[in-house]
Amino acid sequence: MSRLPSERASDSLTGKSSGSFDLDFHRDPAILAALGTDLGLGVFSVDTAGRFVGWSDGAEAITGYARGEVLGQPCRLLEGPNCKGFSGLAEILAAASPEVHGMENQECRILTKRASERHLLGNVKVLRDSAGETYGAIGVFSDITDVLRVNAPEADRSGAAGRAGLVGTSRAMEEIFRRIQLAADSDVTTLITGESGTGKELAARAIHGLSDRKDRPFVAINCSAIPEGLLESELFGHAKGAFTGAIRDRAGVFQSADGGTLFLDEIGEVSPHIQVKLLRVLQERVVQRVGDDRPIPVDVRLLTATNRDLHESVAEGSIRDDFYYRIRVFDIRMPALRERASDIPLLARHFVEEVSRARGKSVDGIAHDALEAMVRYSWPGNVRELHNAIEYAMVVQRGDTLGLLDLPEDVRGRSQGGAASLGQAPRTPDEEAERMRILRALDDHGWNRSRASESLGISRVTLWKKIRRYGIDEGVFKRGTRG
Repeated sequence: MSRLPSERASDSLTGKSSGSFDLDFHRDPAILAALGTDLGLGVFSVDTAGRFVGWSDGAEAITGYARGEVLGQPCRLLEGPNCKGFSGLAEILAAASPEVHGMENQECRILTKRASERHLLGNVKVLRDSAGETYGAIGVFSDITDVLRVNAPEADRSGAAGRAGLVGTSRAMEEIFRRIQLAADSDVTTLITGESGTGKELAARAIHGLSDRKDRPFVAINCSAIPEGLLESELFGHAKGAFTGAIRDRAGVFQSADGGTLFLDEIGEVSPHIQVKLLRVLQERVVQRVGDDRPIPVDVRLLTATNRDLHESVAEGSIRDDFYYRIRVFDIRMPALRERASDIPLLARHFVEEVSRARGKSVDGIAHDALEAMVRYSWPGNVRELHNAIEYAMVVQRGDTLGLLDLPEDVRGRSQGGAASLGQAPRTPDEEAERMRILRALDDHGWNRSRASESLGISRVTLWKKIRRYGIDEGVFKRGTRG
């Protein structure tokens, strides 16, 4: 197998051939700028504290970071999700062990300045003087993203396509993808747990998309959104005349999903009566419509989800233990966004591109300070809140780059200076989403409330009340967008 450019070049650039360096070599900006460029390589050097002191044109081309943005910064700039190489460089230099000479052929996933993921292969050489004292390190890396993409097995590519919008490369998400594949390879009932906004329905859709049922229906309902009196009919259907208003026979969602997958969200909210009927469907593979004694065979894969602790619900008696164990043959726990903070820049860029396509608005990238603020924030509303925050930022953003002052106040931090608050942050993700819809409508219609209310499908009075409720002010908004 032929060696990659970074492997061939590293012999000369990291001193394998000569065994020594001029002490000023790794600090010379002219030399470092030119090195490796013709080969498509990135070259960098760091001091003993792990701060960049050299950065080549090739490194800038690969990462998107200009030399002036990098010099003097810690080398964790090249860290990324599951990074096995450069993330340990500072620790190696701090240890200054004479037995450690550097890193060879280390693969590392990084996020570029525009928050796109790139796969690097790199080599790093620790630099020592004639007395054996460490004075820095020099590294060379190549972008192998396209090589990996071409060589990836077809199954891996189709698997990624089947993730149904789930985004992430953290260890936590790699485990989620592994369990999703395990669930897809079987046909057992699966319980998906996690806080609100973590992507439980996306996980369910991914399981369906990777399963043998992928060409059959996927039906999803939220059990808590349907009144108790109607939920039984919604699930199992009803016969004509079963109750007032039942003017014809109606199939339930189990029949609608026949041959495919049924996803029941907020399963912890269903009554014991509904639990008993669901148990029968799972055990006997038949449904019985309300007002009809005839059993109807169904072939359905059941996936359920909840943000509640069902162990506690069983102990309290609101969930039957036999029902709990029947729906939890296999389980997947979706991590909170704060548990996979390394995915935030990747998710943010994904949502920027998604919103840009939807609104026809072009954004070149996300400013580094904005990404840092997003990583620091705890995201109580999880991925849904991050999506809403990006939507908000795309409404107020006016430059080529999404900046810190474009983010909602809670995300950027109340201690940050700059534009005035755009109103008190809503208490729930749904309220935040509503506020952003109102802001978008007002912005799209030049703050004409009549046209904005019409586009929202509400009256001017209702719009006025919501503007007051969310503290939306045109003057503050426009000052904030000017940054």
